[in-house]
Amino acid sequence: MLQQIGQWIGTYLPPIAGVIALLVVAYLGSGWVGRALAKALERAKVEKTLCGFFGSLARWALMVLAVIACLGVFGVETTSFAAVIGAAGLAIGLGFQGSLSHLAAGVMLLIFRPFKVGDVVSISGHVGKIEHIDLFNTHMDTFDNRRIILPNGGVFGSTIENVTFHPTRRVDIAVGVEYSADLDKTREVLTAAAADVPGRLDEPEPQIILLNLGDSSVDWQVRVWANTEDYWVVWDAATKAVKAALDRAGLGIPFPQMDVHLDSPAPAGA
Repeated sequence: MLQQIGQWIGTYLPPIAGVIALLVVAYLGSGWVGRALAKALERAKVEKTLCGFFGSLARWALMVLAVIACLGVFGVETTSFAAVIGAAGLAIGLGFQGSLSHLAAGVMLLIFRPFKVGDVVSISGHVGKIEHIDLFNTHMDTFDNRRIILPNGGVFGSTIENVTFHPTRRVDIAVGVEYSADLDKTREVLTAAAADVPGRLDEPEPQIILLNLGDSSVDWQVRVWANTEDYWVVWDAATKAVKAALDRAGLGIPFPQMDVHLDSPAPAGA
């Protein structure tokens, strides 16, 4: 009996000890590799969420390889085991196809960064400020304080308008002036109004554009530039300045109207 126990210990104890040692080393080593990879990605200015994801992915990949190696020590056919893992991975991938597409889109968003937290964007008809980006969803707050959660698959596959990407924006004020107004005088009045807009940038210079001849008015556009964070303040000030300048110059802003002409009197009894 003792001889059999001794034979068992001599046969299985070294492999078991080796497996335990391998698992311990793999556990410690995978943790170190995961942290090192995450720090390296952070130094490369990769999004923190993505750094943590790739760090965890590397750690678990090393642990899976270590477990497969341990199974080989006990005579388990690792090739068959790897095939089973591959088949299971395929089945899981098909089952979570939608979620994985959002995951892939989230990774692409974090890598290419079409927007970042704090940007004001327009996505799929929604306009708001980006509050959080994770691997599956993008969280947006609208200006009336509603939280909108967009799946990353839809975000990455749609047209994205980043309103605050550039530090400056152009403010366009459309205005219609009556047909009786002199064009040169109107341009002069609007130019003076644009020059007096508080908060506008000196460069580029303001522009006064004659757009078209509308149904009821001559249509103009006043263009001034502003810092992005001052856009709405400058827009309000420019609108006020244009209206005040036209009023002082006696230039009317007509409303839509229609003239009806009767070519002949209506027949009696009609």
